[in-house]
Amino acid sequence: MKITPLDIQQQQFTVRFRGFDQRDVESFLELVRNEFEELIKENNSLKDELRRKNEQVAKYQDNEQTLKETMITAQKITKDVKTNAIKESEVIVAEARLKAQEVLNSAQLRSLEIIEEIKELKRQKIQFESNLRANIETHFRMLEAEAKKAEEFDALEEKLEFLHKK
Repeated sequence: MKITPLDIQQQQFTVRFRGFDQRDVESFLELVRNEFEELIKENNSLKDELRRKNEQVAKYQDNEQTLKETMITAQKITKDVKTNAIKESEVIVAEARLKAQEVLNSAQLRSLEIIEEIKELKRQKIQFESNLRANIETHFRMLEAEAKKAEEFDALEEKLEFLHKK
């Protein structure tokens, strides 16, 4: 059972022969009641302050928890961004290597085509030179044959002239 200042004030004592002086008891009770009331007020004030402090601590703990969660989320996001950046860079490098390989393959294929074209042009040159020589030789033989015929014709003409002069 809790005693309140009102309980102290209303407390009645029975008076007995040669008992306590009633005024002293009442003044002491008044003093105790006032002190008790002050202690209760101070206690209530301290309880209120403690409640406010506990609310502040709870608020700070909530803020701390939120901050921790935010930090963890930020760390996770940072890690994810780094991971994604690494993956993206790996993809870019792989694509660049693939494109470089394609360009290299294309260049090699084109160089093989050019080599084949050069070989074909050399073959055509050799064939052209061969055909040109054959044509020149044919024309030369034809000229020789014509020259031989012309010589024979001249010889025949001389004979005819000789026969004609006779």
